[in-house]
Amino acid sequence: MNEIAVFSGTAHPLLAEEICTHLGVPLLPSQTERYANDCLGVQLQANCRECDVFIIQPLVPPVQEHLVELLLMLDAARGASASRTTVVMSHYAYARSDKKDAPRISIGGRLVADLLVTAGANRILTMTLHSPQVHGFFNIPVDHLHALRELAGHFKQYDLANTVVVSPDLGNAKAAAALARLLGTTVAAAAKQRFSDDHVEISAIIGDVADRDIIVLDDEIARGSTVIELLDRLRQRNARAARIACTHGLFSAGALDRLNQRHDVLEIVSTNTVPIPTEKCVPKLKILSIAAALAEAMRRIHNGESVSALFHPVDGA
Repeated sequence: MNEIAVFSGTAHPLLAEEICTHLGVPLLPSQTERYANDCLGVQLQANCRECDVFIIQPLVPPVQEHLVELLLMLDAARGASASRTTVVMSHYAYARSDKKDAPRISIGGRLVADLLVTAGANRILTMTLHSPQVHGFFNIPVDHLHALRELAGHFKQYDLANTVVVSPDLGNAKAAAALARLLGTTVAAAAKQRFSDDHVEISAIIGDVADRDIIVLDDEIARGSTVIELLDRLRQRNARAARIACTHGLFSAGALDRLNQRHDVLEIVSTNTVPIPTEKCVPKLKILSIAAALAEAMRRIHNGESVSALFHPVDGA
């Protein structure tokens, strides 16, 4: 195989450095600058001719800035005659825009997928897409990983004899059931209706949660409105204290502070698919690393090995 070359945009350099440590390769330098006319320019500052190039760049705020930077990096790699370019996108923010649920609305998940391919992406490595159908928006290979094993490894330290994993909505119930199987617990799910970005209502909870310890599993937490609404409904059903788990901890608009202040929340667990600034961190927050899983997937992609063992939801499922 051709030599591996790993670059990082400015979205999450700490994750990129950790991945390269696991791979045992250097993180190659790149430079992003803003010109006087407010346009971005990118230069890959290491040779990548005929290399197997990996560009690490999650789409995190400011999403549009990081998206354009990624597109420019892809164009630079193609112009430098890279043999193959894989985008390592631990968080695909536009996965939430996956369907036409209102008149004359854009489907951003599909559009951004087309932009990435046009810019020069040959393969996508991502984690926990908000909607599984987004996988099909790409006409190039997509390796879709998850963080269930990392989350399960963390929760196994506790006594789970009287615990139930709860999904905040029916769409995430499959992932919650997979985590429950890994932990040997039961599973429940909420019926949710979203009225706006910060207004959701939960009409019912399917499953037995009374007098149970709770693990709430969501794919991402932004404002936290869904989780807080679920916690209120769980309290009405006489559930015990809860631990909150998610893959993508965006935690915008003071979500971490609101969750940290709740007496019924024992712990908030997230992975480092997105950067969580130190000033946002609260005592109840625990951050798990998914760098090793991404590094192993990159190694297998580079060596032409199977990646499937890394993204099956549960062994034997």
